[in-house]
Amino acid sequence: MLRNQLQDAARLQHVPPPRLTSSQIGSILVDSGRLTADEMQRILREQHVGRQRFGDAGIALGLLTSADIDFALSNQFSYPYLIRGQSNVSEDVIAAYDPFSKKVEALRALRSQLVMRWFGVSEKRSAMAITSAERGDGRSFIAANLAVLFSQLGQRTLLIDADMRNPSQHRLFGIENRCGLSSILSGRSSVADVHRIASLVDLSILPSGATPPNPQELLGRAAFPHMLREFGTEFDVILIDTPPDHEYADSQTAAARAGSALVVARKDISHAGAIGNLVDSMKHAGVMVVGAVLNEY
Repeated sequence: MLRNQLQDAARLQHVPPPRLTSSQIGSILVDSGRLTADEMQRILREQHVGRQRFGDAGIALGLLTSADIDFALSNQFSYPYLIRGQSNVSEDVIAAYDPFSKKVEALRALRSQLVMRWFGVSEKRSAMAITSAERGDGRSFIAANLAVLFSQLGQRTLLIDADMRNPSQHRLFGIENRCGLSSILSGRSSVADVHRIASLVDLSILPSGATPPNPQELLGRAAFPHMLREFGTEFDVILIDTPPDHEYADSQTAAARAGSALVVARKDISHAGAIGNLVDSMKHAGVMVVGAVLNEY
């Protein structure tokens, strides 16, 4: 599965990376602390004697695991993921920590559908609101993980936290929230408040900023679509995390500015009536509802 995914990633970039030698794989694992220099030499000797691949020899000696080999291959294909306990990014951002798990595979399938149905249709379509009817549907979880997955495709990705009432993206990605969307829309700051996530290639976050007394009015200002147009020249994909529609009208305003929306519902939790009302209100506002996703996590 991993090797197929890495081959797909290479084809998307049109430039296949050079094949790593055994010593290069060993060096990556030594540099990351997964292997000592002496252990690497033991594996190389075993590989030569048994005429095995480096990874198979390391596993046979009990010095490596399949996860170690996946880690080395991911470095070859510029497909980074994080190590638990070594990053400020929350472990709830599972696409950053477990990119080859079943949960992330399901999210990757969602990303593929979005690429075909929306982002791949026109170069002008780059912004999408992630909405839900009620709080607790997992909207912010989906938005954060989709942002990571799009960045792993090599797409310059920006995640905007437009939930200025109960923001969460700054906590998920371990960044400050003193300035952000609210300060930009109120004219007190600039787009320089975007945070580049250095450990995740091509991913940037614009946090919500300080909580304002008038979130809906800020989102309704002309500064918001102007900001999105400006970001559209710098980013390939812009995802906007919004508040729940059942509580506030902010999500409709943000979605109308973006022009499209993905609706999130949680299995056995969300109410069908509330979801139906959300979809209808989006359509009446001229928002293209690209699809809906049933969150089981």
